[in-house]
Amino acid sequence: METWKTALLVTAAAGIGGTGLGGGLACLFRRDSSRTVSLLLSFAAGVMVAVVCFDLLTDAVAAGEVLQAAMWVLAGYGVTAALNFLLERYRGGQRSSLFLAGVVMAAAIALHNVPEGMVIGASFAGGDTAESGWIMAAVIGLHNIPEGMAVAVPLVAGGMKRLRATGMAAVTGAPTVAGSALGFWMGTLGEQVLTAALSFASGAMLYVVFGELLPEAVQLWKGKAPALAAVIGIIVGMVITCW
Repeated sequence: METWKTALLVTAAAGIGGTGLGGGLACLFRRDSSRTVSLLLSFAAGVMVAVVCFDLLTDAVAAGEVLQAAMWVLAGYGVTAALNFLLERYRGGQRSSLFLAGVVMAAAIALHNVPEGMVIGASFAGGDTAESGWIMAAVIGLHNIPEGMAVAVPLVAGGMKRLRATGMAAVTGAPTVAGSALGFWMGTLGEQVLTAALSFASGAMLYVVFGELLPEAVQLWKGKAPALAAVIGIIVGMVITCW
């Protein structure tokens, strides 16, 4: 199968499958799993850091200049931070009902998933093999599970049927595929554009790690275990990318 088709199919599984799985889990289980989610987020964050540092950024610098790569990293970080600001703004509203909050949450997360898809697409386009793309798809799919849960919980609490809420959570992952197509296309236009795509994707991932995953993990479990899970994630990511 052609690489771009593989990238889109894998991204669909990570984006739609990850958020859909999270929505389904949120509808099925009522027990408090804060510690489990905390360790899951921390481990995913560690893997992301390793993949960014040992794979994406090394390919980006090899294809272009260091300063150019640094500028695009900041651009990716800034765009993702802006999207996350919109998400947080609507998440905390007190006036909206739970149902409306869930709908707005779904729209915001859908928009937020576009740069995550770019990471997968750029990874498939930038590496000598598709290994880095598969790794990023797995990590982002893992990251999308709690996002799907965040969408489904207020929808169900607001009166939506569980099956429809799960479907709504899955739909929020669809824009990830569009982002993957954009990232792959940018990564095949030449070395300069490849540097921009990989660096932008790296910045987006660094924000997801340090602006979302790790703070959320610490908030869910204020102990030493999340830090250890993150370190283990970095080691696992390093072994996978450098093997």
